[in-house]
Amino acid sequence: MKARLIASLLMSLGLSFLMSGWVTLINLGWDSRFVGHWMAAWQLAWPAAAVCAFLLTPWVQRLTTAIVNRLP
Repeated sequence: MKARLIASLLMSLGLSFLMSGWVTLINLGWDSRFVGHWMAAWQLAWPAAAVCAFLLTPWVQRLTTAIVNRLP
């Protein structure tokens, strides 16, 4: 359980950081407000992403196993 929690936190940290930056860039473009808006978006995105990652991990692992077992 501890490893699952840490993995969820680390994966969600990286993905939410990159995705919030990407979406902020698409929506605002590169200007003087970019970094501030990005960090504000990331503060909201990371907790949501962490919860989603933690809850979805078992399902994703089962689905991955099922797909891999069907491959030749």
